[in-house]
Amino acid sequence: MTRKQRRLTIIGGALFVLAVAAGLVLNALRDSIVFFSTPTMVAEKHVAPGKRFRLGGLVQPGSLKRGADLAVSFEVADGGAKLPVAYKGILPDLFREGQGVVAEGALDASGVFKADTVLAKHDETYMPKEVADSLKKQGHWKDDYGKPKAGAKPGPVSMREGAEKTAAGATQ
Repeated sequence: MTRKQRRLTIIGGALFVLAVAAGLVLNALRDSIVFFSTPTMVAEKHVAPGKRFRLGGLVQPGSLKRGADLAVSFEVADGGAKLPVAYKGILPDLFREGQGVVAEGALDASGVFKADTVLAKHDETYMPKEVADSLKKQGHWKDDYGKPKAGAKPGPVSMREGAEKTAAGATQ
C-alpha cells in the first residue's frame, strides 16, 4: 500500500466513525426533543394522541378543579381555542387561574392533554415568545405587557445610586 492509499484509508475510516457517531447522537436526541404548541396550533395540526409536546397558554378562570390524590384539571387557552389539561402532582407556587402556563405531556385518545410537567410563569411580564406571537396574530395582545404597572415606584438603577438615595434620605 502506498502512502497516498494509506492516508485515504485513514481519512475514510475517520469520516465513517464520525458519521456513525453523529447518527447515534441524532437518534438519541430524537426522543428527547419536545416542540411547543398553543391550543390553536394543536387544533389546526390535528396532533396525534401519544405525541409529546409542550402546551402553552393562559389558564382559563373558573376551570381549575382539584380531585383526589393531587389530581388537577384545568383548561389552557390562547384566545382562539381551549384545551383541557389533566395533571397529577404538586402545582408550582405561582400557578393560578388567568396566568400563563407551559405544560409538557401528550394528548390522550379523548383529546385531553395529560401533563406530566407543569411550569408557571415566573413574574407578571413573562410570556413565551410563541404565546406572545400567537396573541398578537389573533389581536388579543395588550400593549402594556412587559411594562411596569401603574403606580409602581421605579427602583434604583444601580447599587451605588440606591446607596446614594439611602444616604441622602438619612441626612434629611
